[in-house]
Amino acid sequence: MLFQLNLAAIVAVAGQATWKKAKPVLVRDVVLLPALGFLGVILLWWFTATFLTELMPTPLQALLDSAEYANPFFRKGPGNLGLGWLLLASLRRVLLGFSLGAAVAIPLGFLIGMSRAAMLTLNPLIQVFKPVSPLAWLPIALAIFNLAEPSAIFVIFITSLWPTIINTALGVSSVQKDYLDVARVLEMPRWRQITKIIWPASLPYIFTGLRISLGIAWLVIVAVEMLTGGIGIGFFVWDQWNRLNLSSVFLAVVVIGVTGLVLDYILGKIESLVTHRRPTATTN
Repeated sequence: MLFQLNLAAIVAVAGQATWKKAKPVLVRDVVLLPALGFLGVILLWWFTATFLTELMPTPLQALLDSAEYANPFFRKGPGNLGLGWLLLASLRRVLLGFSLGAAVAIPLGFLIGMSRAAMLTLNPLIQVFKPVSPLAWLPIALAIFNLAEPSAIFVIFITSLWPTIINTALGVSSVQKDYLDVARVLEMPRWRQITKIIWPASLPYIFTGLRISLGIAWLVIVAVEMLTGGIGIGFFVWDQWNRLNLSSVFLAVVVIGVTGLVLDYILGKIESLVTHRRPTATTN
């Protein structure tokens, strides 16, 4: 009993010593350095607004002008809604188009990664359509659906396909051949090879593709809503610019950036729960 108490005391002292050493590093990396980055952006914004243009508000002025949006879910009329409602409308379009894209892209990625004939057939199409600007699909979508809402979802669907297809195919084709050879020796059925070997090994690649696709989808919806109008955070940005209300534009930029960060964080957490691995960083 005495030995256990002494051991617990030693562990506690060692833990305190380790925390004292790690605390300054943690504060520097998590608080100070990010704060310096944001401070630099704010100073650049203030310098530009003060000396280079009279149209742009200073950070303090933009903060004061945006006070009316402190309640994100107000309703003052059909066209005067809080940012919360606008954000929900945009998120609904993004998540619907992204989900449809994932439902198509993941099976296609498996097909391309497992079949050389499918790869030779579909890869040229992917390489041709992948560089096409998302907004180039909008007139085609409007011609098909003749409505803004399904057209926006269609553009999200198309543009979120390519990263998921490519990363899924890469993951499937990167499965070690030794595992598949053992499965063949054991006469494992093809469907069981997919569910027990290929699928688990490909999950990190699939989630990387999904996170890139979700980031692209969130980028695209803002531009699409600027052109199609209606309720959404993108149209809000364009509408406030037409009113020369740059304070609200800056507010929307912050909301869009934070929302994109939260979406990627949530998908990263889902990845860690499913794969039992730390999510890798992605760049869009």
